[in-house]
Amino acid sequence: MKLLYDFFPVLLFFIAYKLLGIYAATAALIVASFIQVAYLWIRYKRVEAMHIVGFVLILVFGGATLLLHDVMFLKWKVSIVNWLFGAVCLFSQWFSKKSIIQRLMEANIQLTRPVWSALNSMWAWFFILMGTLNIYVAYNFSTNAWVDFKVFGMLGLTIVFVIIQTLYLYKHMRPEDLK
Repeated sequence: MKLLYDFFPVLLFFIAYKLLGIYAATAALIVASFIQVAYLWIRYKRVEAMHIVGFVLILVFGGATLLLHDVMFLKWKVSIVNWLFGAVCLFSQWFSKKSIIQRLMEANIQLTRPVWSALNSMWAWFFILMGTLNIYVAYNFSTNAWVDFKVFGMLGLTIVFVIIQTLYLYKHMRPEDLK
């Protein structure tokens, strides 16, 4: 259920794009993101920073897209978010005792510091690569191809990356973590 909830704005964006075009899809994305944040606030009285940052970026870049009728603002937002995630991963590793990936996962799995560091670096470079691939597709293919890449290509690449991560982690897990 949480997975569907997290993908609600993207799913609504995709459906609106296919039915009504990029500008209606952008408006739907902004509204869906607002609903997502409002629901979290009403239900839990707190909203994760990731959702707030995502909504603000969608509002700014989606708003610019609608106001200026230039879809490149929306296309850039995807890369900026990925690059921000990559930067957070890298900086968390360099400037704190625990990387962001370790903070997110250590309750479920115990790893050595070098493995946490490697895992965090892999995620950082994955996000940087995804942002770069997005810009490449945005400038070299049609908006239709970009939407398909954003929704299906990026999701597919993320799934493949998670599978690779799982195989990497499996080699480094303690027997009690495997249960």
